[in-house]
Amino acid sequence: MDKMTDTIEAFLSLRRKATINDVARLAGVSKKTVSRVINNSPSVHARTRDAISEVIARISFQPDPQARGLAFRRSFLIGLIYDNPNAQYIVNMQMGVLDRLRGTGNELVVHPCDWRSDDFIPELRQFLEHQRLAGVIILPPIAEDRRLLDLLDEMEVPRVRVTARAGASNQPTISGQEIVSHDHIGCAEASAHIALLGHRRIGYIGGNLDYPSAHERRRGFDAGLAQHGCAIAPDLDEGGNYSFASGYEAGQRLLTRPDRPTAIICANDEMAAGAYKAAYESGLRIPQDLTVVGFDDAPIADRLSPPLTTVRLPTRDMARMAANLLISPEPSTISHLQVDSKLVVRGSSAKAPNP
Repeated sequence: MDKMTDTIEAFLSLRRKATINDVARLAGVSKKTVSRVINNSPSVHARTRDAISEVIARISFQPDPQARGLAFRRSFLIGLIYDNPNAQYIVNMQMGVLDRLRGTGNELVVHPCDWRSDDFIPELRQFLEHQRLAGVIILPPIAEDRRLLDLLDEMEVPRVRVTARAGASNQPTISGQEIVSHDHIGCAEASAHIALLGHRRIGYIGGNLDYPSAHERRRGFDAGLAQHGCAIAPDLDEGGNYSFASGYEAGQRLLTRPDRPTAIICANDEMAAGAYKAAYESGLRIPQDLTVVGFDDAPIADRLSPPLTTVRLPTRDMARMAANLLISPEPSTISHLQVDSKLVVRGSSAKAPNP
């Protein structure tokens, strides 16, 4: 073994947490040089970089994001701010952000909030001041809140909005960038699929109208049906809020009618799962007696019985893209990135039953 290996083995025998000073001593370089390697500075010679990287790996050194923030006068923390009842959507977003941050030295701070609270903006101001974030990703519906956008501008916090509707921020810089999902495209495909199966008595369980996605999805569903001379029956048009409970309750109302629908379109998979429960309790079989269609292609869609026909929105990919915009060394000149949705046909849709 060479001298460095012996020294590293001696350090490991101490069984204590490694510090940046340990890395510098073991690699025989200055603390400043180690910092440059950690932060991917191009000014370090390749051989020196490799030696430092080897030491970091062998002693399992993990840089402290807060300490790095103090040294470089900024945080290495990315915030994910949301107020959303769809738990799976939030999990997918977290996983996507973490996919991109892994190995970069940046960390994720997740911050739920209450959009309707009187303390919404003061509480977020306190959070931002305390964390000194390098940037934030904001999710619907608060991604549409002008007060929050103004606060982030005032505090000069870079942001990426995730939204179903472009245009709430017209700034070309990174602070105004956005990931825009084209929800209506897949929705039009889904409703056209239902019309082609012969359904004419079609119910709808919509999303929370505070969310642009609720309007964009409805626009798409209506367009797909109109292509085939169909429409959602006005008396079968139910509101929901993207939760399982709201889908179940709306499903009960729809399926206990004497002239119940033969198909139900749901604005997300959570509500579709609620409609499944209502159908089961009504003694209806899916898809023989009732076709159900959702939106998101969340993990639950493939776990229902039968598996749910739905519209796939790549939320994890969207989160990965949003994180990339914040940590990329070169700010993008693109004001927004667009993501399409797509119909996925599974076992919950079938031809309309005979009258």
